[in-house]
Formats: sequence, structure tokens, C-alpha cells
Amino acid sequence: MGVMLTADELNLLRITNTPTISNAMEKLGVRDRNEGFTRGKIRAVYPELGVMVGYAVTVTMRSLRAPAKKLALKDYWDHIATIPAPRVVVVQDLDEPAVGALWGEVNANIHRALGCIGVVTNGTVRDVDDVQPLGFHFFASGVAVSHVWAYPEDFNKPVTVDGMTVRPGDLIHADKHGAITIPVDQVGPLLKAVAAVERYERPLIQLCKSPEFSTAKLEQLMKNPVV
Repeated sequence: MGVMLTADELNLLRITNTPTISNAMEKLGVRDRNEGFTRGKIRAVYPELGVMVGYAVTVTMRSLRAPAKKLALKDYWDHIATIPAPRVVVVQDLDEPAVGALWGEVNANIHRALGCIGVVTNGTVRDVDDVQPLGFHFFASGVAVSHVWAYPEDFNKPVTVDGMTVRPGDLIHADKHGAITIPVDQVGPLLKAVAAVERYERPLIQLCKSPEFSTAKLEQLMKNPVV
């Protein structure tokens, strides 16, 4: 990887919700507004854990049928160490709709030991009561009973989960609203754009809550925003 975030940059991202990150990305204009985020089918199983920020470990999986050839798991586990920490596993379930859950208590503990802080998948998860105390984020399309034949099929390739395309090492930001990718080389400008979004929105909200509110004042504020 090239650019690495500082501890301060990571901390600033962690205290910013994902919709605000999305607004700031739109302000930067570095990609189409219709790209880079999940579309509402993936939800946080543990919204109380708040924001998750990390570099993507990418995996594809299947569960509908037994694998013809099993992936060498040690190769995959060793690969994880090549991605900077904190690490987020992004898993594309190639079976549509999802059948079995690859992610439960065992895989959460394994990946936590490997320096991962959570998973984002268009598939399902299970063992949710057992995983919750770990503080390991589960973002998934649903909860399942069985793993069926769930197995990782490949890794370190681009994946797409709920409309969001992710490449190995991409920066992932996620909370109870969903997930978004952030170009690592744009984090500095992004954080400035986050501050600009707050400067614009806060006076509008304050006016709306004020007894002095009027549509004329609202119009004026929108025409002359704080920048």
C-alpha cells in the first residue's frame, strides 16, 4: 500500500458517522455520487459498537454446495497480515440469495486474533450472542441458522457487496447506516470537507429549532451559507 493514515486521522474518522462521510465525499467530487457505498441491504448486527474504520481484506465465498477444491486457509490467514491494521474483512457471497453463514463465533475469534475488527458481507452471519462480547463488528444482509457448506473460495481480489465495489487495502467506513469506501489518498481533503459539511448544516439545524425560525431566514441562510 501507499498512503497510510495517522492515528489522528483514524480517530477523526471514527467520531464521524457514515452519512456525513458520504456528504463529504460528494463535496469532494472525486467519484460519481452513485458509487462506493452499500445500498441498504447490509445492516449492522451490533449498531451499539458505533463506527468501524479499517483497511479491506477481500474474500469471496459460497455455501450452497460442497467445494470441489478447498482453499488453503493458512495461505489466506497469512495474507491478512499483508494488509495494514486495523483490518476489515469484506466478503462477497457469490450465492444469491445467501444460504449458509461463513461468519460465526469461530471465524470471528480467528479473525480477531489476526487483527481484524469486523466483517462486511452481503451474506449472512450467526452465533450473534456469542460474538457480541468480542466487540467484533458484523455487517450482513441477515442472520442464518446453518453454515451449510460455507467456505472461502478466493481472496485478495476486488469484490462487490450490496453495490459497493471494494479492492484489497481500500479504506472502509461503516456504521448503523451501512458502509462506504474512502480513497486513502483523499482522507486529508475529506476531513476538511467533513468540517465544511458541519459548518453548513449546523446553522440550518439550529435555525429550525429556534423560536426565531422563518422561511425567509431559512432561504437567506441557504443563499449565504457558512463556509
